[in-house]
Amino acid sequence: MFTVKSQLSLDTVHEALVIGVFEKNQPLDGIAAEYDRRLGGQLSVLFKEGDISAKKKQISHVHTLNQAGAKRLYFVGLGKKDALTFEGLREAFGKLWKTLKQAKRTEAAVALDTFVTDDIDANEAAHALSEAYYLATYEFPGYKQKKNEPEKRIETITIYTEADAAEIEASLFVGSVYGKATNSARTLVNTPGNLMTAADLAGYAVELAKKYEFEYEILEKEEMERLGMGALLAVNQGSKKPPKMIVLKYQGREQWDNVIGLVGKGVTFDTGGYSLKSRESMVDMKTDMAGAAAVLGAMEIIGELRPEQNVIAVIPATDNMISGEAFKPDDVITSMSGKTIEVKNTDAEGRLILADAITYAKHHGANYLIDVATLTGGVIVALGVHTTGAMTNNEALFEQLLEASAETGEFIWRLPITEKDKERVRSSKIADLNNSPGREGHAIMGGAFLGEFAEDTPWVHLDIAGTSVAAKDYDLGPSGATGVMVRTLATFVERFE
Repeated sequence: MFTVKSQLSLDTVHEALVIGVFEKNQPLDGIAAEYDRRLGGQLSVLFKEGDISAKKKQISHVHTLNQAGAKRLYFVGLGKKDALTFEGLREAFGKLWKTLKQAKRTEAAVALDTFVTDDIDANEAAHALSEAYYLATYEFPGYKQKKNEPEKRIETITIYTEADAAEIEASLFVGSVYGKATNSARTLVNTPGNLMTAADLAGYAVELAKKYEFEYEILEKEEMERLGMGALLAVNQGSKKPPKMIVLKYQGREQWDNVIGLVGKGVTFDTGGYSLKSRESMVDMKTDMAGAAAVLGAMEIIGELRPEQNVIAVIPATDNMISGEAFKPDDVITSMSGKTIEVKNTDAEGRLILADAITYAKHHGANYLIDVATLTGGVIVALGVHTTGAMTNNEALFEQLLEASAETGEFIWRLPITEKDKERVRSSKIADLNNSPGREGHAIMGGAFLGEFAEDTPWVHLDIAGTSVAAKDYDLGPSGATGVMVRTLATFVERFE
């Protein structure tokens, strides 16, 4: 896919050559100036007349009419040089790859050094380029009958740079790992619920474990009953399909200590149970396992890059269905931790299965916990669809995760958990906890409930109900599943101290 070279000649043949351009007052410089001279100053004229733009994320292209080796020059507008961020560069590359894909180009070259600034070096630019390529060109294969015509897509990308080739190749590899793993999560989430059951999710996790030599464990229903996982089992009661508790263990240190626990909600389809969702709200509930997909995507990156960390991934998987056996409002259930829960809303099921998963992660020695879940509609009301909600009991842990999210562009915003909030989830008169003590501060109630099971273990809760799916195409992907938090979790693990 990627080839790194040092010398770019104006006579080198390419279907498309990509050049980054910044807003500035001086004439074209570098390789752009060389092509301008070859083309008789016509590029300068096009810039002056606005046919080529250096404005942020503007993609312009010019056919050289066989006056140079490159058939077409693609100019990527980067805005002001001192204002370009890594995230902005990644988005610009994303828009570029979408443009080239739509134009059905099969080969391209990139003058990488034209994207470098004082704050973004060639290695970072290479990472952004590679990651953006995989994110932006992703498509869910779907289930339509296939046409006989082969699909045209970019198969070869040549990178020209004066930077160290081995380092650039390493950065391209890391970027591709991040992009591919995010796409893996997207595909899991986009898959219909009848084709992505708890057993299917467990099977995927086992294949991942075998590929990367993780230790793994898949708990069956009988084992959950023996361990007292009453919360997960209650949610599964209405289903004909058995639940799975999925565990992946990666040991990157000699001793099993300082263990990071990643816990992902794996509700493969959510009807709401007897607290039945409306027809409109039930559509797309195949995506209610996006937290599980995020954890599996992060584990793919961890398997590829092998950081010196210890990680335990725990995914409770089931659907939430209705039958004569299904759990009901007013039921009281006993979780693995021993805490009893009064069920006031069977559609607040994610926090129930996560309760047992958090307890089981601690059972496996997790010293730090991050749970990821499409938990509440309330977080969408509070923060919209571009920001993930977060809650925590530990400032230092949250700050490290916040830094990782800023680096990946997957933004999070902290919501508070006060003593009054804790009192509300403990408000049941007949059990230790109430799983749904009212609509006020609904997102916070979900997080506060999970905090009762994290207890004193440093913990962060991520509510991705708004960010796990995009309603329309964007620079780094199509509509549908976003794979949000895959890259943040992996970056957090890699940098964790």
